[in-house]
Amino acid sequence: MTGAPETPWTAPDVERPGGSLVAPEAQMLPEMLAWHRSTLLSTCSGLTGEQLAERSVAPSALSLLGLLRHLRKVERVWLRQRVAREEVESLHGFGSGRDLDFDDLDPATARADYEALLAEWVLADRAVAGRSLDDVVESGDDPFSLRFVYLHLIGEYARHNGHADLVRERVDGATGA
Repeated sequence: MTGAPETPWTAPDVERPGGSLVAPEAQMLPEMLAWHRSTLLSTCSGLTGEQLAERSVAPSALSLLGLLRHLRKVERVWLRQRVAREEVESLHGFGSGRDLDFDDLDPATARADYEALLAEWVLADRAVAGRSLDDVVESGDDPFSLRFVYLHLIGEYARHNGHADLVRERVDGATGA
């Protein structure tokens, strides 16, 4: 007996959260990060694993799936490993000088990679919950505050969301996703 072909997984629709434009900084920065996180997911919405893994233009290795994997790595490094000092495994060759988050893609794992990013956000938020923006972390040569980390992550997402817009347009012509 043969059944109908299995429908491939597609990235779900995402509703972007609102946020206050006048809230105290300790509320506004996490809300802005949440907005940028959801913007990335919104750009991926409706695409299959194959489409998410599609490269932008040669010779670039940039893809939406690579961006999902990269930003999971970035969140882990900054919030969990550096700020919270959690002893968790580094992802995708961090520290090796290789970009495995972009180079070592498998469209068949797109759903797992997507869900791993969502799980990382929960763990990262939990790792810094209750901390002051003024908390200083000693890591490497230059100490930095949690405020700096939020600003850095917001900038990282903003930059990569711009990349994601261009990659999405290349994949299926959608703009402003």
